[in-house]
Amino acid sequence: MSPNESRNQTLAARDLRHLWHPCTQMHDHAGAVPLLPIVRGEGPWLVDADGRRYLDGISSWWTNLFGHANPRIGAALKEQLDTLEHVIFAGFTHEPAIELAERLAAITPAGLERVFLADNGSAAIEVALKMSFHYWLNQGRGQKTRFIALSGSYHGETLGALSVSDVALYRKTYAPLLLTPILAPSPDAYEAEAGESAEAYAARRLGDLRALLEQHAHETCAVIVEPLVQCAGGMRTYHPSYLTGLRALCDEFGVHFIADEIAVGFGRTGTLFACEQAGVSPDFMCLSKGLTGGFLPLSAVLTTEPVYEAFYAEYNAGKAFLHSHSYTGNPLACRAALATLDIFRDEPVLERNRVLAAQLARRLAPLREHAHVADVRQTGMIAAVELVRDKATRAPYPSEERRGLRVYLHGLEHGALLRPLGNVVYFMPPYVVSTDELDHLVDVAIAGIERAIAQP
Repeated sequence: MSPNESRNQTLAARDLRHLWHPCTQMHDHAGAVPLLPIVRGEGPWLVDADGRRYLDGISSWWTNLFGHANPRIGAALKEQLDTLEHVIFAGFTHEPAIELAERLAAITPAGLERVFLADNGSAAIEVALKMSFHYWLNQGRGQKTRFIALSGSYHGETLGALSVSDVALYRKTYAPLLLTPILAPSPDAYEAEAGESAEAYAARRLGDLRALLEQHAHETCAVIVEPLVQCAGGMRTYHPSYLTGLRALCDEFGVHFIADEIAVGFGRTGTLFACEQAGVSPDFMCLSKGLTGGFLPLSAVLTTEPVYEAFYAEYNAGKAFLHSHSYTGNPLACRAALATLDIFRDEPVLERNRVLAAQLARRLAPLREHAHVADVRQTGMIAAVELVRDKATRAPYPSEERRGLRVYLHGLEHGALLRPLGNVVYFMPPYVVSTDELDHLVDVAIAGIERAIAQP
């Protein structure tokens, strides 16, 4: 390291010689976008190699629930490290996985009794899609090969998960490699007519879904949705009644309901699971991200006893679900998940979140009148501010202007990690954030918004 070079600069230079980062145009790091080496975490804060602190307003891609370096989860991992780090999960098992399955079955919506473990969110979606198709195949209905997804949806970036996603930024390049989903219009309340309630709009979109099922149910395996909030599609929110109607339509037309709760599960929407707000149980529920409190990659697909029984047969029947990951059921990840569930069990997490969510709503409310804000929306501990060039017409800023990037850079300069989705500035902080820290996050975001729109 040269005398005039900071530790941040030294580590960033080493990184850029070899590493290729996700969701990143690496050329950006040759210019005004810094690459920040983080050396430790402290609750909701991240600390870089030069000692600068950043309030993690997005829970490190929505994974961190109870703070970085959470001592309770860390202690569970240290204990597990001394006994078993990993074992093949075919033909073998271990108590952390057994207990995790028992506890997930106990806290998720009724009827989800079987648990299939995988590595990450995209892998969970792959499992659910394959399992749904394979269920119908085992039932002698191999003509069911398609999936219905919502417009604006995002379910991951492996090919199967991307196949049922509808965010052009991620899908367009790889479209020739992907399955073609049947797209149902999203119940996104932002698209409602003037004077039309979110509930009325959801009912109208259920009518569109019914029409699609009348035409395609015979070839459809499942309808897949992100319950209540379409996250990577711009934090779009919709009324819980859509889920109630969706469950009824899936039952009526004989298709599965896949709930992708990877981002919205574990308290994000105000209830432990988003489906609870509609009083529904899906046929498949995909979980990840917050499952381990942000410590280790792990995902789970929960499904019903009838689905499990469709695969349960003599070996020669050829009905087994032949899907695997080398690190399926990893004991370390399972122990982290159990410690995370312990915190939910022992502390008033949801009650505390309601207080924080109310404060966030109060602080963001004045932005509803802002000349360049088309919408301020919130579901529990997820809130978003939609920046537009023209409020009256909702005309967006051109994407090439990268207004959201300006908010991001302002945030870094003022000790906050905000990472807008295009021109949508969103908040998804760890649950351990204090009221003062939440105020700091909103203050920085508001100043960043003013800076972003002030420049031509």
